[in-house]
Amino acid sequence: MATILMIIMIGLLLLGFPMMIPLTTAAVVGFVMMFDGFGQMSTFIQQMMSGIRPASLIAVPMFILAADIMTRGHSADRLINMVMAFIGHIKGGLAISTATSCTLFGAVSGSTQATVVAVGSPLRPKMLKAGYSDSFTLALIINASDIAFLIPPSIGMIIYGVISGTSIAELFIAGIGPGLLILAMFSLYCLYYAHKNQVPTEPRASWKLRARSVRDALWPLFFPVIVVGGIYGGIFSPTEAAAVCVLYAFLLEFLIFRSLKFSEIYRIAKSTGLITAVVFILVAVGNSFSWIISFAQIPQTILDAVGVSQAGPVGVLIAICVAFFIACMFVDPIVVILVLTPIFAPAIQATGLDPVLVGVLITLQVAIGSATPPFGCDIFTAIAIFRRPYMEVIRGTPPFIFILITAAGLIIAFPQIALFLRDTAFAD
Repeated sequence: MATILMIIMIGLLLLGFPMMIPLTTAAVVGFVMMFDGFGQMSTFIQQMMSGIRPASLIAVPMFILAADIMTRGHSADRLINMVMAFIGHIKGGLAISTATSCTLFGAVSGSTQATVVAVGSPLRPKMLKAGYSDSFTLALIINASDIAFLIPPSIGMIIYGVISGTSIAELFIAGIGPGLLILAMFSLYCLYYAHKNQVPTEPRASWKLRARSVRDALWPLFFPVIVVGGIYGGIFSPTEAAAVCVLYAFLLEFLIFRSLKFSEIYRIAKSTGLITAVVFILVAVGNSFSWIISFAQIPQTILDAVGVSQAGPVGVLIAICVAFFIACMFVDPIVVILVLTPIFAPAIQATGLDPVLVGVLITLQVAIGSATPPFGCDIFTAIAIFRRPYMEVIRGTPPFIFILITAAGLIIAFPQIALFLRDTAFAD
């Protein structure tokens, strides 16, 4: 049955159908094969409904709505101006500012694609004017936006937490260390690139300008304080944090900054509704698909066939990284999390791996795959936003992909990079 389901999914993908169609078709075919017809379809529907029943999923549309409001408003610009005021004048400072701005906005939006749009749109022209090549600029924006998948709030971590039953609050905290590690590694590469290519520096900002930029950015900087501080302080849950973020984004952009008009609320809500509908359809069908393959013991068969079941903890982590990285080069990240997480669940449980560590690595691999050719979703976001040809967008990505893979290796070798803050925050 596993072979038939794989052929169906790959065939429909190659025919150009959106991912929800291959996933739904494969799930229905698997159910029919397993129960000899459509007589038990009520069970299939029940599995779909149970997939979207967890209350923690309410955070997904909330964070999407908050990100949509902020992307259309002034939050990104204020964060960018603050970062530029402090490090824009050093060698490679503009590139480092871009990576840092992606990290900060990731802590605000939780979306890689929103970060590509919000940070890339104003900073790409500045980098080109400063002497950076377009291929380097595009690659930096795409890959630095991946940090948004690790820095809380992270929609990918929410989906993984729901599927695996892992604490979303612990996942959020654990993503901070790896996110900052990748930012540091990107910054070092930006320094190397700037010195090698003799990129000129930006004028040094005065302390008056720096003070004003910090004052302007204070309001947006409260977003990560709300999410991380509120959850860590026990004030509210991740779901409640998402609702507070929406309220805060609304007050900020509509009433304080006045960057948006009330007439735009319908358009923003409609955009959020469309994205949320797609996500929830994928989650519902993905849960049914996961139930079917688990009931048929397909995960155990696959893991035994490739020898993962006999591997130790490090071997399982490497297998997970490779599988998720390759899958996300071709398929939407959310779908990959929905399909592959249950497959590896038996091996994770058998080896006693920390599910939070596994979740961080899966989220990182999903982020890497999102910016990796041939079909990484962030690549096509950049193509649409910046109107550049495919080959130009992907030309500068190899060094950044190498850095991200190296970061994954460091996390496997030194798990405390991800677990230190978690252990500190949730110590008994």
